[in-house]
Amino acid sequence: MPKAAEKIPLKVLAPRGPALPPEQAKAVQAALDANRGLAGSLLPIMHAVQDSLGYIPEAAVPVIAQDLNISRADVHGMLTFYHYFRRHPGGRHIVYVCRSEACQARGARALEEDAKKILGVDFHETTADGMFTLEPVYCLGNCASGPSVMIDKDLHGRVDAERFQALLVETLESPP
Repeated sequence: MPKAAEKIPLKVLAPRGPALPPEQAKAVQAALDANRGLAGSLLPIMHAVQDSLGYIPEAAVPVIAQDLNISRADVHGMLTFYHYFRRHPGGRHIVYVCRSEACQARGARALEEDAKKILGVDFHETTADGMFTLEPVYCLGNCASGPSVMIDKDLHGRVDAERFQALLVETLESPP
C-alpha cells in the first residue's frame, strides 16, 4: 500500500469522441496554456476558444475537461448555461440584441422583430450569405440607452429599425 506522501499516478484516458482538426486543437491548446493557471479558469478558457474559433466545438469539451481535471459534464454545463457561448460556427458578424427588462421598456421587443425581419433569421440563426448571426443577450450594461445592440464588440444604444439597418451597412463597409 502506498504511503500517504506518495503520489499515485492517475491513468490518463484519451478524450472520447471525434478529434479536433489541427487548427482547432492549436487554438484550444493556446487557450488552455494562457488561462489554466487562473482561479476559475474554465470561463476564461471558453472565452478564449470562442474568440479564436468563433464557437466552442463539441470535440473541445473533453480536451478542456481532461486538461483541467474536471468532468465533461462540468464543461458542457458551462457551455450550455451561458447564452453567450456558441456550439456551432456563427456568421462573420455576431449581432446581439438586448432582451433585458430595461431595454424592453424602451422598445426592445419591436427591435427584436425588426432585426429578425431585416436579417431574415430568428435568434441563433445565420443569414444565408453567412454574414450575420442573430443572438439574444440578457443585458449589455447599457440600460439607460436602450434598446441596445452589440455587433461583434461594438455597443450601440437607442437603436430602432432604421438605425439597425444603418449599423448593418456600416459593419459591411468596415474593413475586416
